[in-house]
Amino acid sequence: MNDINERHRIRMERKKAIIDKKISEADKHIGIIVVTTGNGKGKSSSGFGMVMRALGHGMKVAVIQFIKGGMSTGEEKFLRRFPDEVSFHAMGEGYTWETQDRERDTAKAAEAWALARRFLADPEIGLVLLDELNIALKYRYLDTAEVIEDLLGRPLMQHVVITGRGAPEELVTAADTVTEMAVVKHAFQAGIAAQQGTEW
Repeated sequence: MNDINERHRIRMERKKAIIDKKISEADKHIGIIVVTTGNGKGKSSSGFGMVMRALGHGMKVAVIQFIKGGMSTGEEKFLRRFPDEVSFHAMGEGYTWETQDRERDTAKAAEAWALARRFLADPEIGLVLLDELNIALKYRYLDTAEVIEDLLGRPLMQHVVITGRGAPEELVTAADTVTEMAVVKHAFQAGIAAQQGTEW
């Protein structure tokens, strides 16, 4: 047992040296673009986790939801308690298979992006969450090149988090951090309805 513990200690000591070196070399301090995409659960949840983290550090936050808006969610109910710190805007009218109106969905996405651009130009906003923007880009409700231009023109220290399935390759290339969520198992496949507190 002592041999196992000693080997573990030596491995962790080596690992610490490698990680400490990487940390010391990462000396840039700038705002980043984070994209969470893929078919798995947790994209918006991750985005809202970063919203909470930013608020904990005293940042002002803007949230714009591109598709959602047809129903009130737990995160919206919670974050509306902090109007001085969070500007929350649910700009969609529901899932695209419910709305079934591309022209109206496109108009709503354009309206949401016009508001997003205001926040992306405001250096007082430390983090902007663009929830389900990837869906609006996937269905070409917005021009991806114009969106990326606006994202890259934001204030130097502002972070942007973008969620939704089907992130276009151009956005993946422009982003600093990209995570793809994969489905391993989901309760819905077993006939379990979306639950308060976990899905909405």
